[in-house]
Amino acid sequence: MKDKMVSQKRKGCLIALEGIDGSGKSTQARMLAERMRQEGIACYATMEPTDSPIGALIRQILTGRVKTDNRVIAPLFVADRLDHLLNEVNGILPKIEEGIHVITDRYYFSSYAYQGVDLPMDWVIRANEPNSAILRPAVTIFLDLTPELALERIARNRFQMELFEEKARLVQVREKYMEAFEALKGVERVAVVDAGRSLGEIADEVWEVVKEYIKMSDSGEEIWQR
Repeated sequence: MKDKMVSQKRKGCLIALEGIDGSGKSTQARMLAERMRQEGIACYATMEPTDSPIGALIRQILTGRVKTDNRVIAPLFVADRLDHLLNEVNGILPKIEEGIHVITDRYYFSSYAYQGVDLPMDWVIRANEPNSAILRPAVTIFLDLTPELALERIARNRFQMELFEEKARLVQVREKYMEAFEALKGVERVAVVDAGRSLGEIADEVWEVVKEYIKMSDSGEEIWQR
């Protein structure tokens, strides 16, 4: 029994932060990573689109420097996400296998919400099945914020507006997030956090959600079947 326990290597868990643009995902991902390191927990923070060649092309499309059809954008995100998972140098899956907890600023729910505005959501979900089959998040934390407040924050903090950052679009995207959460209820774990409060209040609630899954992972419990 002892030998069996020693041979079982603990795996990390994937924590995905989601929300409309301006909801504070990047800030909360950074604060969560800092909190975990202070607690002595091995973690790795990353984001999508990635800084890979595919991710760089996606960013050029989002900022309007490259023009393409929405039916092209969705598969690009799928490809970037697969590389994000499997890359031998800095991929999510190798980190998880090493016992490192991974925090990602956006994952496949972003595709469901953003590409789901222009394309059938069922199609976007099916297109991302290779990703969900490889690794589901232990929990997806949705930072919920009104589009009005999100745009106020964007205007204060950015010089350039991205393709999807306008009120009507953000309203649709938020609705698509909710639609996706409902469609995948019982398949995905989602925690909705009010992002209209102070940074500290949001960070504390995010930590309360996350630490339970870290405890489960550290105890050797299989959080999510792949």
